[in-house]
Amino acid sequence: MMKKFPYTEKKDTRSGFGAGLLELGRKNPNVVGLCADLTGSLKMDAFEKEFPDRFFQCGVAEANMISAAAGLTVGGKIPFTGTFANFSTGRVYDQIRQSVAYSDKNVKICASHAGLTLGEDGATHQILEDIGLMKMLPNMTVIVPCDYNQTKAATIALEKHHGPAYLRFGRPAVPNFTDSSTPFEIGKAQLLNEGKDVSIFACGHLVWKAIEACEILEAKGISCELINIHTIKPLDKKAILESVRKTKCVVTAEEHQRNGGLGDSIAQLLANELPTPIEMVAVNDSFGESGKPDELMKKYGIDTPNVVAAVEKVLQRKK
Repeated sequence: MMKKFPYTEKKDTRSGFGAGLLELGRKNPNVVGLCADLTGSLKMDAFEKEFPDRFFQCGVAEANMISAAAGLTVGGKIPFTGTFANFSTGRVYDQIRQSVAYSDKNVKICASHAGLTLGEDGATHQILEDIGLMKMLPNMTVIVPCDYNQTKAATIALEKHHGPAYLRFGRPAVPNFTDSSTPFEIGKAQLLNEGKDVSIFACGHLVWKAIEACEILEAKGISCELINIHTIKPLDKKAILESVRKTKCVVTAEEHQRNGGLGDSIAQLLANELPTPIEMVAVNDSFGESGKPDELMKKYGIDTPNVVAAVEKVLQRKK
């Protein structure tokens, strides 16, 4: 029987980051915020208002922001940087690689407006390569939470985690369905529904699409095991392999390129440990375009019907 996931409201995940950062600011005086001229968009304005001496507006100078954040760690500060995902990664990759990852600095790179659901801003802003860019860096932790509650919990968890980290979230309001009291453990996958026919591994906004797909598939007599892989790196290999040994086929779902994302990580794991039929719901080697988020997800093959179709296809392959 498919577990029910009721929700009372839709909330943007970026607001979960803002709420988590404010809570951390009240608990730990070493937590500081840096932003690249997008304080309101990143929901860092409450932190700035309450802790003006611990907030640094860096302007449209993302490379300087990352370099300054790395420097602040030397004095024991815990910097949380904030800007759009394409500016947080692609624009400042050299600074992240050299000053943060290589140097193993305790910088939290927090990125909003990721993926196609950014919508009307178009392809130049809809980065779909950032998970791959970040997970390839040694020392880097990569987290992609699924809703407001989990984004807030992940932000709070990063304060205790020492080392470079990338936290990816978004702009649109999405169902807020996880329990706010559920502890967030970095590197520990979240089992959302037990099943026996197929393992679905999803992250970010695609977790809710996967939930919708599971409900449709259950009505067809297909039992889906759904696991929220909120931490892309380090990957919860144990949880993934235990599930796949039971179901013997896999679907991954993410708002990212197929190359370099969650599906890529799981495929590598399975190729080495447990060769298994796998289908990936992700953008297929393409840039996005301007449009409504739901319309873009449909056009680029990452909505609920595409998850359903991927499950039906992989089940045929399993046979």
